[in-house]
Amino acid sequence: MSAIIELEGVRKTYRTGSMEFEALRGVDIRIDEGEYVAVIGPSGSGKSTLMNLLGCLDLPSEGRYVLAGEDTSRLDEAALAAIRNRRIGFVFQQFHLLPSMTAWRNVELPLIYAGVPRAERKERAVSALTRVGLGDRIDHRPGELSGGQQQRVAVARALVTEPALLLADEPTGNLDSRSTRDVLGLFDELHTSGRTIVLITHEPEVAARAQRNLVFDDGRITVDRPTAAVAPAGAS
Repeated sequence: MSAIIELEGVRKTYRTGSMEFEALRGVDIRIDEGEYVAVIGPSGSGKSTLMNLLGCLDLPSEGRYVLAGEDTSRLDEAALAAIRNRRIGFVFQQFHLLPSMTAWRNVELPLIYAGVPRAERKERAVSALTRVGLGDRIDHRPGELSGGQQQRVAVARALVTEPALLLADEPTGNLDSRSTRDVLGLFDELHTSGRTIVLITHEPEVAARAQRNLVFDDGRITVDRPTAAVAPAGAS
C-alpha cells in the first residue's frame, strides 16, 4: 500500500517578538492510501496546527511533509495553492457555501479554479452530488437545505476534483445528532469505497468511527492505535 501522508520529524514553532510557542514537537506519521484516520485531542494539543500543515495551509518549521509522493516542505505559495486544489479536498465545521448559488454551482467552484471547461464542470458537479445522495437537490440553494444536506454539498465539493486526500476539520461540529449520524455514515461509505480520510475532532464518539486514532497532547502523538484499541473517554 502506498503512503498518501508522510511526516518526518515535523516541528512547528510560532514566534511573537521574543516569545516562542512550539505547537508540534517532532511528529512522525505515515497514512496509507485508503486509510480513515481520526486525529483527536483537547484544545491546544496541536491537532489544528497539524490540520494546517496537512492541508498545505502552512509549512513546518522543521522536518518533512510528503503528500502523495511530493515533498511540500519547501514549496512556495503558488505551488502549495496548486497542491491544495489538485490533491486535497477540504470539509470544515462551517460549510462555506455561497448562499446565492445552487448546490451544483457551489460544487463546481474548485473546477473553475482548475480551468475545467463549463460542460464538464456541471457533469462532474452533478455526479459528485449524486455520490453523496443529493442527486435530487442539485438546483437547491443552501437556505433550502438542512444542515446535514449542506455538509453533504461541502463533501461533494471536496470530492469533485478527485483528490488524493479528504481532510475534514470538525465536520460535525455544527450539526444536530441526526445530521451528525448522516455525515459520519457518508464518511463510512467513502472509506469503504477506498477514499483516504483524515478527520480532526475533539469528540471521542466521532473519532471512534475511523479505523485508526492519533491522539495528540502537548504537540506530540501519545496514542497511535486501531480504533477498537482506544478506550472511550471516561472508560475504566
